[in-house]
Amino acid sequence: MAYLHGAVKKYQTYDQQVDMLVARGMDVGDRNAAVATLRRVNYYRLSGYWYPFRKLVAQGQQERQDDFFPGARLSDVVALYDFDARLRAVTFAALAPVELSIRALLGHELGRVDPCAHLEPSKLGPTARSGDRYTRWLEGYKIEVGRSREDFVAHHHQKYEGRLPVWAAVELLDWGGLTYLYGFAPRDVQDRVANVCGLNGPQLTSWLKALNLIRNTCAHHGRLFNRVHTISPKLPRYGRHSDLDAAATEWSRTFGQLTLLQFLADRLQVGRKSLLPAVLKSFPSIQAIPIIHIGAPSDWQSKSSLWSA
Repeated sequence: MAYLHGAVKKYQTYDQQVDMLVARGMDVGDRNAAVATLRRVNYYRLSGYWYPFRKLVAQGQQERQDDFFPGARLSDVVALYDFDARLRAVTFAALAPVELSIRALLGHELGRVDPCAHLEPSKLGPTARSGDRYTRWLEGYKIEVGRSREDFVAHHHQKYEGRLPVWAAVELLDWGGLTYLYGFAPRDVQDRVANVCGLNGPQLTSWLKALNLIRNTCAHHGRLFNRVHTISPKLPRYGRHSDLDAAATEWSRTFGQLTLLQFLADRLQVGRKSLLPAVLKSFPSIQAIPIIHIGAPSDWQSKSSLWSA
């Protein structure tokens, strides 16, 4: 098969990549150490962390030049990259107990409706009976059942022809599958689960979708630093949760999304509240790149009790 080749960037050796950074005004420090860094971390992965070090095309505009501001150092870029790696790892760990708690709550509340409510769209909400999203979800669920080697799945195959009750079925779902099932649930089921979190059904739906994207970013080694996320959560009315109100953040930025996680962990009483604050305290001291680049105010620790641990 023949492939059509358009314009493509020229291949650069590690030494040439270092030369390019130097030519654009970056202080790379020890050259051998810089080459070793680029062997460890792909040039284009690092580029997301040196982006805020690039000069602006014009004052007040967001577009950037290729050249760096005076004083830009590769060591600072690497410090931001290493911070982000720590933040991803801890965020992924902090998400796990929240996910497990939501699984348990949803399985329990759907089980009240019917032990196999997840297999019968007539027992679910209207979303499960419109479009093809439920059908696609069910196909994915059946694949997970078929490939599972869990003892409880084998037991239900032997005794119940493979029909898992919903409180067992939720254990096979990843965060995305769980979010879909929550969205398919009747509104009263959604609200009973959400009320434990201090939210209502539509609010928790939007939070689960937002945190699913955060989880995927962490799982695929994406960048949390300096990122604007695509889902802004639906928030409770002002005055209902003073600790949430006090966070004073842009909810589409990473700090805002992690505040959702801190809030859920607090209301569900799961996980260790101190994990994420400890990582944020390790944000590197770089005068040109303060912590506001993840959406956190400079006094983030004192703003809300959610972050005071």
